[in-house]
Amino acid sequence: MVFYELFCISRTRLVEANLKDMVKQASLVVMNKGGVIRSFKPLGEKQLPYRIRKHQAYHHNGFQWTMQFDANPTVIKLLSKKLNVDPRVLRHAVIRQGSKLEDVVTSAEKTGAGI
Repeated sequence: MVFYELFCISRTRLVEANLKDMVKQASLVVMNKGGVIRSFKPLGEKQLPYRIRKHQAYHHNGFQWTMQFDANPTVIKLLSKKLNVDPRVLRHAVIRQGSKLEDVVTSAEKTGAGI
């Protein structure tokens, strides 16, 4: 399995239950296909660098969060499809971190990113 990081910007005026449900749905897509969730980190509400038009509205702020997971490359297409149609999601990006978690940790130590 390959190690990925999902970066997501969601609408700001969401009830906490809606946000939890969105994260749960993204996690279930990964886990139902045999993936493993490694971490989830809410980054908080931030002003966007430019306004985003999504679902017939303009957005100036967004709630940002990341999720790190191991999954097969075929899961990424399904996850992107789900997030594209979700009205709570403004933007998302899936970034491939490495082929194994150990490779990512080793490269971070070499570059000093963990300091």
